[in-house]
Amino acid sequence: MSNKKIFRVEEEETIDHCLNRMKDEGYVPVRRMEKPIFEEKKQNGETIHVPIGREIVFEGKKKA
Repeated sequence: MSNKKIFRVEEEETIDHCLNRMKDEGYVPVRRMEKPIFEEKKQNGETIHVPIGREIVFEGKKKA
């Protein structure tokens, strides 16, 4: 069994809810990562990438 687990902040979930979920499973956050989410759109015959949100992921480590 691994000491690390990835937790994603789900849609309609706050960061606090995600952190509480980690705590309930016996993990503490050691790293936070954010990635932008883009959508492709056609504008004047060109494809552009428009940011539409972000994905927040926490890496959790099992409590000792």
